[in-house]
Amino acid sequence: MSEQPPDNSFEDCELGPDAILGTQIYEGVLFTDETETPVNVLTGETPEHSQASVDEARSFAAGIDSDTPQIALQASVGAQIETASKSYTAAAFFHFKATGSLQRHRAYHAAYGSEAFAVDFEADYETGDLTITVEEVTESEQDES
Repeated sequence: MSEQPPDNSFEDCELGPDAILGTQIYEGVLFTDETETPVNVLTGETPEHSQASVDEARSFAAGIDSDTPQIALQASVGAQIETASKSYTAAAFFHFKATGSLQRHRAYHAAYGSEAFAVDFEADYETGDLTITVEEVTESEQDES
């Protein structure tokens, strides 16, 4: 088991750093060209507000002014209908809708905000998979930054 980082960034987390260390792949969580969209039963067509491309979704997520990198997640068909919105939404790359739990969300957030960890992610909008890698940073690596 890893030692607690000196800044104690995991103090309020239910999961410790060991739960997220290494590489995790979250399959089918990102917006893709195959993301389900509502269909108007009278016309058989997808409403204009739900039509979107991966490039548009990626650009939207990247354009959000935030200290945390954003990804484009799939919006549920119900949400698209109720709010007349696009078929994607943006969220932090470690959002619980992508990682599957609020506990993982909090642990990734703590690691991302800590100098004791290096957190990287890859969003593959072709497959819809999100890959998150968390590694401990040695004291000498921390001193270099």
